[in-house]
Amino acid sequence: MNSTSTPIIEVHQVHKSFKDVHAVQGVDLAIQKGEYVALLGPNGAGKTTLVEMIEGIQQPDAGDIKVKGLNWKQHQDQLHRVIGLSLQETRFIDKLSVRETLHLFSSFYKLPKSRVREVLELVRLKEKAKAFVVNLSGGQRQRLALGISLLNQPEVLLLDEPTTGLDPTARRELWEILAHLKTAYQTTMILTTHYMEEADYLCDRIVILDQGKVLAKGTLQKLLSENNLGEVIDFGLNAPGNHLEIPPLGDHEKILWKEDGMSAHLLVNDIVTYLPELLESVKRQGYHFTSLECRKMTLDDLFISMTGRRLGQ
Repeated sequence: MNSTSTPIIEVHQVHKSFKDVHAVQGVDLAIQKGEYVALLGPNGAGKTTLVEMIEGIQQPDAGDIKVKGLNWKQHQDQLHRVIGLSLQETRFIDKLSVRETLHLFSSFYKLPKSRVREVLELVRLKEKAKAFVVNLSGGQRQRLALGISLLNQPEVLLLDEPTTGLDPTARRELWEILAHLKTAYQTTMILTTHYMEEADYLCDRIVILDQGKVLAKGTLQKLLSENNLGEVIDFGLNAPGNHLEIPPLGDHEKILWKEDGMSAHLLVNDIVTYLPELLESVKRQGYHFTSLECRKMTLDDLFISMTGRRLGQ
């Protein structure tokens, strides 16, 4: 991927407010052709508002958005042919079949019938072509929504939490389809999600949003290394830890107590060094562990280290 070429999506100092709510505050973003980028953050972070501005549903109060060098005010018709989108929930006509639904939407683009057959194969719904939409599972409905967004062979795909509410198997099936689009068609994608694993599996870069601002962006490894935090100790105690004295924390290390006061989230540089000291300290002060987990840091942990809150909150 040539990072020196002109980005296919350019977002420059974009702002958007709704009355007293500043949904997006000065966001900058540049995405190259063929790149998959995840917008990650809690509810209210500004993810959906930002995507709606990129796809032309909302207009920014200030700033510029360009897709392939085009803007929505002057090039609406061209951009509709470039972009495919799938929202958090798509409503279908229940008594139409899967094939009839795709034919309906393909007629808006005046596409040949062969394109519907191609999309049925692409989203793995060929065997469900004659089934009424009302009888589809949640995962199948999301694949149909994705199929609709792919009918016009978009260069840019915008997906707003496409796997929310799906079981792990259905979620993984959608991931495989999206991964295939990247390799086979060099599709560019912006994905909003709550799921750290989804962002890590599918995307080249991750943009973490909170309260309308970009907190951090980069690959997962870059984000973790920049914050000098690589490992986590989660533990629970048999009593509130108000008086527990833990071993001294180094630079960038921190402890976050949960609301119950009996469990904590420790972000450390090196578990092997810190854990023996923690075990000895807890034992010496008469506490007992009710739970103990040691692991590498995740995106959720990174977000906690930045904000004190979990991504899903």
